[in-house]
Amino acid sequence: MIFDTAKNLDFYRNLGVEDRYAKAVDFLKNTDLEKLEPGKYEIDGKNVFANVVEYTTIPWEEAKYEAHHNYTDIQYVISGSEIMTYARIDELNEKVPYNDEKDVVFYDNENPGLKAVVKSGEYMIFNPWDGHKPKAAAGEPAPIKKVIVKIKEN
Repeated sequence: MIFDTAKNLDFYRNLGVEDRYAKAVDFLKNTDLEKLEPGKYEIDGKNVFANVVEYTTIPWEEAKYEAHHNYTDIQYVISGSEIMTYARIDELNEKVPYNDEKDVVFYDNENPGLKAVVKSGEYMIFNPWDGHKPKAAAGEPAPIKKVIVKIKEN
């Protein structure tokens, strides 16, 4: 898990395989994120793509821990803020088994995890071994817009 700000994106460009992180960083740095409509954006086929989402945050207790076997998430907040929570997957209890088609497994909320308020221009990077719980309200539920860049790790 990494928590950082937009000014440090270049630091992460050499991670991973086949320049996939570099492609993700270039997308985040060279795209007018504010103008993106919700939806999926192809960057490098199934290796790197982005999902732009808008929603209203929810109480922490209602948000769900998840993890992915094949993809790393860069969850970058465009506007608004939310609490993102991290816990190692070996410290979580599986609630909904892994769905290969959607590359997601869900866990229960028993672990309080490490919480961070992520604001506009900030992001968290969650690797396949990182349980993460996005969507939680930082105070009262409020609108948020973010882009989740998915990087294939295998």
